[in-house]
Amino acid sequence: MAKKLTPFERRRQRVRTALVSRGGGRPRLSIHRSGRHIYAQVIDDAAGKTVAAASTIEKDAKASTGATMAAAAAVGKVVAERAKQAGVTKVVFDRGGFLFHGRVKALADAAREGGLEF
Repeated sequence: MAKKLTPFERRRQRVRTALVSRGGGRPRLSIHRSGRHIYAQVIDDAAGKTVAAASTIEKDAKASTGATMAAAAAVGKVVAERAKQAGVTKVVFDRGGFLFHGRVKALADAAREGGLEF
């Protein structure tokens, strides 16, 4: 008997399937959000390598304490800078199973302002 998936897991599968079909070989900007921190990685799936990463744990990306929208925006700017330094400007946005709202949206908007195209 197959395990019943939660709504989060179903959403995550649906998002990843769409990324694979329309990704076109671009690296993906993967987001993970916890209650305390937010993490972002630019991953090259073809090579199996992480190109750039940033999180609220680091001093460079920490705008304020806690998991706020300002902190998420700071992470977005830092990950965009690091990706551009690595030669990546076009990515696909992998929000995982998280809704595109609040901290996830703030990170995405800041990454766009930082020069990433998705």
